Amino acid sequence: MPSTIRVDDPFTGEVACEAPLATSAEAERLLGQVAAAQREWGESAVSERAELVRRFADAFVADAPRVALEITRMMGKPLAQATAEVSTLADRARALAALAPEALAETPLPPKAGFFRAVVREPVGVVLDVAPWNYPLLTAVNAVAAAVLAGNGVILKPSSRTPLCGPQFERAFRAAGAPEHLVRSLFAPHDVLRELIGRPEVGYVAFTGSVEGGRQIELAAAGRFLGIGLELGGKDGAYVAEDADLGHAIENLADGAFYNAGQSCCGIKRIFVHERHFDRFVEGIAAAARAYRLGDPRAPGTTMGPLATPGAPEALAGQAARAVAAGARLVAGGRPTSVEGRGRFLEPTVVANAPAGSDLLAEESFGPLVAVGRVRSDEEAVEAINASRFGLTAAIWSADPDRARRLGRRLDVGTVFLNRCDYLDPMLPWVGVKESGRGLSLSRWGIEELTRPKSYHFRLEPR
Repeated sequence: MPSTIRVDDPFTGEVACEAPLATSAEAERLLGQVAAAQREWGESAVSERAELVRRFADAFVADAPRVALEITRMMGKPLAQATAEVSTLADRARALAALAPEALAETPLPPKAGFFRAVVREPVGVVLDVAPWNYPLLTAVNAVAAAVLAGNGVILKPSSRTPLCGPQFERAFRAAGAPEHLVRSLFAPHDVLRELIGRPEVGYVAFTGSVEGGRQIELAAAGRFLGIGLELGGKDGAYVAEDADLGHAIENLADGAFYNAGQSCCGIKRIFVHERHFDRFVEGIAAAARAYRLGDPRAPGTTMGPLATPGAPEALAGQAARAVAAGARLVAGGRPTSVEGRGRFLEPTVVANAPAGSDLLAEESFGPLVAVGRVRSDEEAVEAINASRFGLTAAIWSADPDRARRLGRRLDVGTVFLNRCDYLDPMLPWVGVKESGRGLSLSRWGIEELTRPKSYHFRLEPR
């Protein structure tokens, strides 16, 4: 096994960075350091923790130019989008800091003569956060900030595509004045992670990644009875009803499908349009797809960067081609491409009327590829959206909020949107069902997720 990982720049093909892999002994030593820091931090006041997280957010923003450029070089996100990810990280961290006092407050029970009863939230110990590469800051901060606020220590394991993001978090907490070793980065192979998950100091594992990766986390944790949060795959669906504002739907759904080159678990991948609007919608989203400017992600005019992983353009083009061979219609894009001979790109791709059962509708499409289908009613739309083994989000475009509430009760997803999509509100829990995962993050409930409840039951008069 190699002792370092080398990451290529998806646009230039040059080496973006190299990162050493930790050994079992190094990981165990780091875990001991974090656990020691956590024991003291767990006794701190919530106000102190919230202030640290706010300073951490400020430090990240101050380091934004370097952080954004590193992300762009490692995974190809346009520099403007990488910079926006830094500011969104700060917004989420500050929002969680504001929620912490309520989320962590002691909960008294109704008075009972002669007794005191209450529930307190205590830290779980060390939180192991295994983060992906597509939104390497946002997916990580959901657990990292909540864990620190709850009084835990953190080990952040970044993706092998974006290994520099772990040290970015370490730098920001160090600049914020965090206790030494409270938040540490660990870049390690899978066997070392499995060993860590088996250690008693680890009280929670937060994982964002593939369904198979989630299964491996569960296997590693078997018998430990520790908390696990799994944010896994997505094949998110949208419904454009007959009373929708068509222009708004086209604009927002194109962004939901193609932002970050479509590399998002909650990006829109299946759109079901009422037959009244179908032809105009297909024409509009195809025009929006063709308007994207592919190129150097460091260039100001680029609106879509290269795909992060080798082989992704060909795999996605294959999904589209198989659907077309089975009777679908290719409306826009469909070809792997480059820009002046550089970069691994897929043309933003729209496929209409993919047949049921095609892998374009069933399997994840982690890139700028969206399927559009025709429906005749709300019932058909709900059935089509639910016909997936994933259940992260669903988006409805309609002028009627009551209609969206009715349909939402029947949609097997963690979040239902109306007239928007592909967005995380830090005040709301982020949760999936089916193969999109279990557990939750963000919101006051996301902070509570990283604690243990403890009951206090006192008889105030011994006799």
